[in-house]
Amino acid sequence: MVGRNLENPEMDAVIKKSQQYMYEGKYEGALREVNKALQTYADSCDLLYIKAVAHRYLNELENAQITLKTLKGVSPEFGRLYQEEGYLFLELGEDKKAVNAFSMACQYNPALMASWKALVSLHEKMSHAEGVKFAKQHLKRLQELPTPLLQVTHLVAEEKLIKGEVLCKNYLKTDPLNTEGMRLLADIATKLGVLNEAEYLLEAAINLAPDNIQIRLDFIQILRKRQKFKEALGQAKELYERNPANPVFKSQYAVESMQSGDYERALGLFDEILDILPHDYATLTSKGHALKTIGDQEGAITSYSKACRVKPSYGDAFYALANLKTYSFSDSQIEIMSQALRSMDISHQHRVHFSFALAKAYEDRKRYEQAFTYYEMGNDLKRTLSRYDAALMTEELQAQSEICTDELFLKNRGSGDLSPDPIFIVGLPRAGSTLLEQILASHSQVDGTLELPNILSITHELRGKNKTSGQSEYPEVLNKLTNSDFVRLGQAYISDTRIHRQGAPFFIDKMPNNFRHIGLIHLILPNAKIIDARRHPMACCFSGFKQLFAEGQEFTYGLHEIGTYYRDYVRLMQHWDHVLPGKILKVVYEDVVADLEGQTRRILNFLDLEFEEECLQFHKTERSVRTASSEQVRQPIFTKGLEQWRNFEPWLDSLKHSLGTSLHKY
Repeated sequence: MVGRNLENPEMDAVIKKSQQYMYEGKYEGALREVNKALQTYADSCDLLYIKAVAHRYLNELENAQITLKTLKGVSPEFGRLYQEEGYLFLELGEDKKAVNAFSMACQYNPALMASWKALVSLHEKMSHAEGVKFAKQHLKRLQELPTPLLQVTHLVAEEKLIKGEVLCKNYLKTDPLNTEGMRLLADIATKLGVLNEAEYLLEAAINLAPDNIQIRLDFIQILRKRQKFKEALGQAKELYERNPANPVFKSQYAVESMQSGDYERALGLFDEILDILPHDYATLTSKGHALKTIGDQEGAITSYSKACRVKPSYGDAFYALANLKTYSFSDSQIEIMSQALRSMDISHQHRVHFSFALAKAYEDRKRYEQAFTYYEMGNDLKRTLSRYDAALMTEELQAQSEICTDELFLKNRGSGDLSPDPIFIVGLPRAGSTLLEQILASHSQVDGTLELPNILSITHELRGKNKTSGQSEYPEVLNKLTNSDFVRLGQAYISDTRIHRQGAPFFIDKMPNNFRHIGLIHLILPNAKIIDARRHPMACCFSGFKQLFAEGQEFTYGLHEIGTYYRDYVRLMQHWDHVLPGKILKVVYEDVVADLEGQTRRILNFLDLEFEEECLQFHKTERSVRTASSEQVRQPIFTKGLEQWRNFEPWLDSLKHSLGTSLHKY
């Protein structure tokens, strides 16, 4: 949806003309306009929406349903399509389905006043007092919003971010202290990746409206995204202390406690919520995540399984079980998931979760063709919401090679903060980086942490301060920075990551995508060590394709995309090896599996660390692990995963083609 709502003056003119026909009751004229335009702009959400509405007004209900089905394929989270579906169900006398459709509309676009009004009417008709109260509260809030901010809310929901940004900024010129306007502008900045601006806006809004709960909740989210866990925890604690009985505040405090590593407090808070709301499936799932992270797999399974029983349509809990990698679904669970996927009443994200969970279930049963079908389905569903463009990523990585040259590093020799503390593990996800981290974190001199986004945050800063649109200044800006700039950025990295450390001299940052920014890392932290976790391209890429990542790995949503990304990664790593010889140690996953002690000694030698036997007993090390491999690294090293991709080889031709020469020269 995001990529299909970009500004296009020609299409905007067609939409305006079609809407005018609709206002005048000339529905056939509107259909002619949109059908003609759809020949060029087949994926336009607005054109398809107008077409569906026109069919309904012409009482062509079957054609309206067909158009909405097409629209769901193009943009499954487009709020207005569910609003229109609600009106269709009303025409057909199916009130319960209408309630679900209007509820989905409000979930995806909370600015749809017509949907809230319809829900008020339907809940009153069905004597649902709580539903009436809930819908009226949201409707009242929307009615009190200034019209421009209501429009901004609508634009943000439909990912028309640039239009929303312009309108919001123009409104704030007339009412600069409007905290809802500031919150909306912060939301836009967050979606565009300008996190520092979002934090500034929300902090200012809180100072103006300290009792505004939504602003404070948004502020906690942005602090977490910026890895300011201590500050986020403080904000969550303040909310909790205002009203310790509030389950929302209690849950928020629990989540932030988890982020800060205090799992005892988090689990205690989750249990307090469950004492009052024992069937709260979201809390049961969150509790399962906490138990999984600290290594209590049995407890995690119990919590996830209860969530599945309480809410069989809650895909998150089923996928959480699948993501343990060690859990096997029963026949009845597979049937429940299959029925949920056939249902029209679950959200797009739940469809994604059920698809990946079913794929894992069938793979465990060696029904590989069926498993691949579901893996492909899940990735296709994810890709419909993705802005990822493989060609643009190729250009971005090529820019690193063009800017980060021998001359740049020669000119800035000795720059940056000289701390030797960080050990970066880079590469692609599912390449063995969690195994390497667990081995090294078992050493007395090394702290394991997280996939830290601090380097990515620095790149966002360098792309252009306070810019939410336009061309990026990074990596070209590296040629303009001075040694004092590099020192400042290096010191900020060391300072901001301190919260994740437990006191060892060295610590690991295993954000895999940092391979894109090794030039920057060398300039700001010249004494940092870098390990490149490498794995056979077919095994690595297909494992990524099978894994549903929370965020940040959009290249995994297609075999062509992930194959191209791997190829570009290999090419860029060759460049780093050329301009920074000896800076990076390549460690091949298959070599570690074949010779754990030999490779461990090799890695420790590169890091100037003494060998410790505990590194070979990594699976016994007690620490929280938050990645998809959390359960696997708590077991002794095993070889069964090396060739699993071959079970799916008949369906992987497009991956082989995209990998090109890197299939054999990686």
